Amino acid sequence: MTFTTRFVGISATLENEQSTTLALAFRDAVQLLDFHVTDLELMSATSVTDYIIERLESYMHFFDTKIIAAGLPSAMGDFCSALCSRLWLQLDIIPFAISEENWTRTPWRDKNVDEQADSMARRCIMCFNPSLTPALQIGWHSSVEVDAGGIIRLCSLQDYQTTCSRKSWHMLMFYVNKLRAAGTKMAFFSATPQGGGVALMRHALVRLSRLLSVDVKWYVPKPRQAVFRITKNIHNILQGVARQDQHVSDAEKSAIIDWITDNAKRYWLSNGGPLCRPEQGGADIIVIDDPQMIGLIPLIKHISPKRPILFRSHIQIRSDLLDSNRPTQVGVWDFIWDFVREADVFLSHPIPAFVPRTVPQDRVAYLPATTDWLDGLNKTLNAWDTQYYKQVFNTECHLHNMPELAWPARQYIIQISRFDPSKGILTVIDSYAEFRRRLDQTGFGSAPQLIICGNPSIDDPDGVAAFDETTAHIHMKCRHLKKDIIVVRLEANDQLLNMLLRNAHVVLQLSTAEGFEIKVSEALHTGRPIIATSVGGIPLQINHGLNGYLVDAGDWQAVASHLMELFTNVGLYNTLSVAAAAKTGLGDQVSTVGNAIAWYFLAWKFVVGGGMKGGGRWVNDMAREELEKQL
Repeated sequence: MTFTTRFVGISATLENEQSTTLALAFRDAVQLLDFHVTDLELMSATSVTDYIIERLESYMHFFDTKIIAAGLPSAMGDFCSALCSRLWLQLDIIPFAISEENWTRTPWRDKNVDEQADSMARRCIMCFNPSLTPALQIGWHSSVEVDAGGIIRLCSLQDYQTTCSRKSWHMLMFYVNKLRAAGTKMAFFSATPQGGGVALMRHALVRLSRLLSVDVKWYVPKPRQAVFRITKNIHNILQGVARQDQHVSDAEKSAIIDWITDNAKRYWLSNGGPLCRPEQGGADIIVIDDPQMIGLIPLIKHISPKRPILFRSHIQIRSDLLDSNRPTQVGVWDFIWDFVREADVFLSHPIPAFVPRTVPQDRVAYLPATTDWLDGLNKTLNAWDTQYYKQVFNTECHLHNMPELAWPARQYIIQISRFDPSKGILTVIDSYAEFRRRLDQTGFGSAPQLIICGNPSIDDPDGVAAFDETTAHIHMKCRHLKKDIIVVRLEANDQLLNMLLRNAHVVLQLSTAEGFEIKVSEALHTGRPIIATSVGGIPLQINHGLNGYLVDAGDWQAVASHLMELFTNVGLYNTLSVAAAAKTGLGDQVSTVGNAIAWYFLAWKFVVGGGMKGGGRWVNDMAREELEKQL
């Protein structure tokens, strides 16, 4: 089956309480292709929603078409309150709820309903890249306009409530009410708006905060590639994966600070900017994500000394290398600490070894990486959408001269990660080669393929070199398996990665250095057994022998042995798969709801509650204890 792609516009007359005229307009990126107009008895918003869902689903199946997105008037989205989330979660259609006014010269009510639907489809198409993903939008003061500034409505609060326990939801709403009452404004600053786990968490947090009417904004600097090369070197040095001769000069350190200071003056310190004093419209509390943005800390403290600043460290900092007085690591850390020491809290992944001894323990608090169970990376995909994304993936494979994915005829093993020196990609290849050597000796039927893929990030200049090293390693060490190994850098497409992850037989995560790596929890969420290294926060997510296996970094022999077990012992595989899907990891703390609880608690505690001492404790534990005291 070969899919075509379409966009749909939806509109309806809602003035008559007895009936409505509904219009659907189907377009490609160029022209109107089809339309449907019908009169419906207006029994309820649910009946209208049901009709639209059924009609769109039958249209796609009849014409072998994938509808990418739907545009509808915001008033209709309000009336049919479940329509947008059902389009997204049930049909994998991105819903745009668009204001009817302010963008067309012809008054909205003067248009026929079919014209309105076509206008909505055209407006929707304008928000997309040629790759059929929504265009990333950066707004005033260089703020990230998450979900096209809110017109994309993926989920409702009711949907989020189903992703967590009743206790977690109660805790969330407790802190939401505190922040609403105080009118607290939070501002996050990170290096990039897309690519990598930090951006994914921020998109999800802003999305949920908008639904909850909590004032959370997210800002990014204008990128400068020369600076990203320097910050990536710093990242590699702190993780202990840099070359022995790698260092960061004083001039390079100055370049980072000059870059961020320039952005602050241009975008964030101007009138109404987030770094202005709170009484002048600035944020009440600032969150600095990772070392790229540390130059903001003294600027903020100079303007408003009492405004709280939270520093969030998302990477593995090899404190053992600092303790051994390695000059390169010590020099880089001293540079960072000179700025970070002015922050009120040092938030780290929940691994004590990631926190250097120079950080006072009363400022240390722990917060895991999180994922959103309702976004494109994690939501359930039906068989129809799965086939579409398989077609998208195989098209990418063809463009990159790679073998196509043969699933479901053949099973496959996958590692999804950036092409980075710390991700253990060469170990993945060596493990697969040894596994295939052993498997071929058993007379196993159709051997599984191997997929290594991931999305690039604009602040990661190592990606191309790591990709080239990967393909060269395959050519040199296991050329005979070249037709069974797919290595590809994919454009940002969450559902594509979702499809690949949830249909894999086994997932690998063989990093040599790691922060938290939330991909592990995402794999377990789909019921996929995982083999991963005992580095960073990975052991916190895997129960060895229960829902996956932990191995030492670089131990490709052990990985091959576990792969043999999982492919030749069906009973063992099923046991691990069931355990993985049983959510035996960290629960709500690795979800968007758990992440929001932590940030809202911190904002309330520092802005209204007079601050707190970290003491090396988990933020979510402190939030729970505070709630119990308040009740």
